[in-house]
Amino acid sequence: MLLDLLLVIAITATVTGKPTTSRANPHNKLLMISFDGFRWDYDQDVDTPNFDQLVLDGVKAKYISPPAITMTSPSHFTTVTGRWIEDHGVVHNMMYNATTNLKVPHKATMTKSEWWDNGVLPLWITAQNQGLKAASFYYPGGGANYSGQLVNRALVENGSRPDDNVTEWEENIDKVMGWFSQEDFDFVTLYYGEPDNVGHAKGPDHPKRKEIIRQIDHTLGYLRKAIARHGLADSLNVIITSDHGMTTVKKRPAVDEIILNKYLNLLKLTSFEILDYGGYGIVTPRPGRDQEVFDLLSKAPNLTVYKKDELPESFHLKKNDRITPIVVVADLGFNLNSRFIVYVNKGDHGFHNGEMDMKMIFRAFGPDFKKNYVAEPFDSIHIYPLMCRLLKIQAEPNNGSLVFTEDMLVHDGAVGVRSQTALAVFASFALYLLAVC
Repeated sequence: MLLDLLLVIAITATVTGKPTTSRANPHNKLLMISFDGFRWDYDQDVDTPNFDQLVLDGVKAKYISPPAITMTSPSHFTTVTGRWIEDHGVVHNMMYNATTNLKVPHKATMTKSEWWDNGVLPLWITAQNQGLKAASFYYPGGGANYSGQLVNRALVENGSRPDDNVTEWEENIDKVMGWFSQEDFDFVTLYYGEPDNVGHAKGPDHPKRKEIIRQIDHTLGYLRKAIARHGLADSLNVIITSDHGMTTVKKRPAVDEIILNKYLNLLKLTSFEILDYGGYGIVTPRPGRDQEVFDLLSKAPNLTVYKKDELPESFHLKKNDRITPIVVVADLGFNLNSRFIVYVNKGDHGFHNGEMDMKMIFRAFGPDFKKNYVAEPFDSIHIYPLMCRLLKIQAEPNNGSLVFTEDMLVHDGAVGVRSQTALAVFASFALYLLAVC
């Protein structure tokens, strides 16, 4: 009798402690929305009744930190893979090849599988491989092919369309709600290009930025009504986040802008560079000129120059082959110019992810989230294991941890991380007793 009881306990604990990789495993649906360039404090100087209500009805993190390259594609792909940039290989907004001098603009990369497919699976594919239905609505990386696999449904952003059309925003929400309610999708990522565009064009302190935040708040209210209208209030979790913040660009005559060709002859000493792209720059010196290029760039003001093999470990960049031998990061607000000042943005990102202006938002609500809960800051890489937990699927190897997010969750009827660990230990003990008996 004792042996039979121990066997039942061991099997029960083992099965309960592991996620079932099947659509039959009961789970709530998940919508992850990214508002590009939504800085962590953008809702603090604007009347945002829907964001305010969400603080009471869900979870708010004080702020979250992007990965080291505070750009749209690298950061978004970290969120959906749970991997550092050096692992997933999307190292810039532009697709490039430093050997051939290929450079492909940001939006043109969205269907370039060779840029995105580097052996790391995004959550859409992982979910599909475990029996779920997944979709990407304009989210970076959603239009790519991963080792022969496509996202069940992917809409790729049209480069010519405006990003601030509120009617289209609401239509997109209606479409996604239909995917959930009528087609039984489990996981959808939805991307909006604001407030990034207005932040670049006008700067983060401009009244137009506040106007777009009010529009986003209105859209959040529309989202919640749409969730109720489609009968999803008890079965849909929603995460709202971003990819980076935004800071004011320091311009002449107030400051002396950086023009790197004043400090070295780029044509003579380098074979490849991307330097007219905000606060982050990459350089490939000509053979044998690495130290010379490093020394000369180090004399330029308002920036930090790194050799690839000396990049800080906290950047999680240097192990990737796409990272060039020299990396340049400008001080906050100083954009990098190569030969001439051709830069017109009033606001930008790409600066050190430790800067508060680069931090972004995290909000969440739904049946699996606590209410009126404020979380401490965490890195965006930890969103991935949280999403896997919500979908009750087995995560791919990743650099994130549930330790930073599991306290946001309501565990009624669910098995938490600590519970899973305890069950696994108990199962091992029960199996040991069976063996000795």
